[in-house]
Amino acid sequence: MSEANVNSLEKLISQFQIVAEFVEGHAWVKGHINDTYIITCQQGGSPIRYILQRINHDVFHQPAVVMQNVKATTDHLRKKIAEESSVDLTRRTMTIVPTRGGASYYQDIKGNYWRAYVFIERVNSSHVAEKPKQAEQVGRAFGLFQKRLADLPADKIQETIPQFHNGELRFKDLEKAIEEDKQGRAAKVQDEIDFCKTHKDIIHTFTSAIVEGRLPVRITHNDTKIDNVLLDNESGEVMCIVDLDTVMPGLVHYDFGDMVRTLTSPADEDDRNLKNVTMRMDFFEALSKGYLSEANSFLNKTEKDYLAVSGKVITFQLALRFLTDHLNGDLYFRAHREGHNLDRARVQFKLVQKMIENEEAMKSLIASID
Repeated sequence: MSEANVNSLEKLISQFQIVAEFVEGHAWVKGHINDTYIITCQQGGSPIRYILQRINHDVFHQPAVVMQNVKATTDHLRKKIAEESSVDLTRRTMTIVPTRGGASYYQDIKGNYWRAYVFIERVNSSHVAEKPKQAEQVGRAFGLFQKRLADLPADKIQETIPQFHNGELRFKDLEKAIEEDKQGRAAKVQDEIDFCKTHKDIIHTFTSAIVEGRLPVRITHNDTKIDNVLLDNESGEVMCIVDLDTVMPGLVHYDFGDMVRTLTSPADEDDRNLKNVTMRMDFFEALSKGYLSEANSFLNKTEKDYLAVSGKVITFQLALRFLTDHLNGDLYFRAHREGHNLDRARVQFKLVQKMIENEEAMKSLIASID
């Protein structure tokens, strides 16, 4: 990093309520959306680390709203966690470092939004679940996350990505992409288009229960991948849930469904060998038991009944988005090879099919967990 960049990081971090002396800062490549830096300071001869991030306002058009949500979420979580135990509070939830003016973010002269967090030490995370126990840990972690936020009124949190889980909108986007066929690709993906049309009813899975008020709006994380669960280096126990930018009002099924999607299949999201796309029911069982060990205490019966079908809903929505982007010329999801988004879509379609095949078994398993 150049001297100028180091100086600018020191200047930026000085805008926050940090009394320690700046030592150094460097870019952290983890994460794909925000620009992230690890800042090391020194206080009383001891090093203290912080995370400094520039919020990507091309993705999050209202950074101030994002930070309002993050602050409301972390404040509520900290209160709940402190009621359980005051030990390691700064490691058990994300801790925002306020600006010198007391705000949760700093806006520089170029209009960029910056925030600082206390760095969570002595933790690690995984990229994939290799054992059912990991699926159980992730399920329990997000179940506890939702449980702690269950009494936070949904109107305290705003939508940061509008229409994020609107399946009807996703389907209309696909239909438009097929009609316009800007890249001349539609004829070559007719099988995939036919699959979408045949299974269109999936996008209406929750509709009647929502209209009838049987599926309440709660606070959800909306990025429940295993990477966002931090484990203690020594005990291996869950310490903290991170990446709170997509915390929004929604159905618990959005979170649970995405865990089913990401944890039960061993295939990579863009695997070209569709034989690798399977559904590991032992991982689903572990995930479900972990999640319900915390969530059973606040879910109503209808919410629990719909958990088994949530995976196919979320997976189908993502498949629609991948296929739409392929038809439009790979404008949203970055493509690293020819047909990359089509490969991604095909993996999701295959996984939807596997979920449908295992649906009754999943329903029985969920019903058996008290």
